Amino acid sequence: MALFGIADLHLSLGSDKPMDVFPGWGNYVEKLKANWCKLIRPEDTVVIAGDISWAMKLTECYQDFSFLNSLPGRKILIKGNHDYWWTTKKKMDHYLSENHFDTIWILFNNAYMTDEFSISGSRGWLRDSQEDADVKILNREVRRLQASLAQAKATGLETVVFLHYPPIYGDSKCNAIINVLKENNIKRCYYGHIHGGKMLKYAFNGIDESIHYKLISGDCINFIPLIIIK
Repeated sequence: MALFGIADLHLSLGSDKPMDVFPGWGNYVEKLKANWCKLIRPEDTVVIAGDISWAMKLTECYQDFSFLNSLPGRKILIKGNHDYWWTTKKKMDHYLSENHFDTIWILFNNAYMTDEFSISGSRGWLRDSQEDADVKILNREVRRLQASLAQAKATGLETVVFLHYPPIYGDSKCNAIINVLKENNIKRCYYGHIHGGKMLKYAFNGIDESIHYKLISGDCINFIPLIIIK
């Protein structure tokens, strides 16, 4: 069983917000499907680290989720900043069950396992901030990540973390999130949110304080799910 990661699919099969108008996104759904089917086997797992669908409500996700469910492998979804349809895990699990989307799982205050690794994560937050609203969101995301890591740690397996927001961006660090990673001895962290153009030059790919960070936004990896564990 292999583990793959990708983020920022921005699917809009059931809405009128196509991404094809942006540079590098032409025919991206077809590219994604072709690359996915070439690489992913039914027994593999793919973590999609946020910004999955442009749907505003969970009930509007049907076409996007139907597309994902049709692809091989188990898909584990993490919330992104544009996933306005995201609600409670109970409601999302019920929606997936009633629509027979049996290859899609929700990562929200919990963790999952492969044969050799545990999978943990949360949306995260972009940076430390003193604004009350940002502090509230950051503290909540820290608690969500801690809850996910607590479940992962209980498995006794090495944990791989997925976030939507980058813990490091240019000269800025989200120390509250990074400290949680360090406290839990995390060695691999994959994230999305950042796209091409000028923003890409500030994305951090490399090792910082013994943690390897890697950007996996769909357009930045040419819509080819990144192999993380063979």
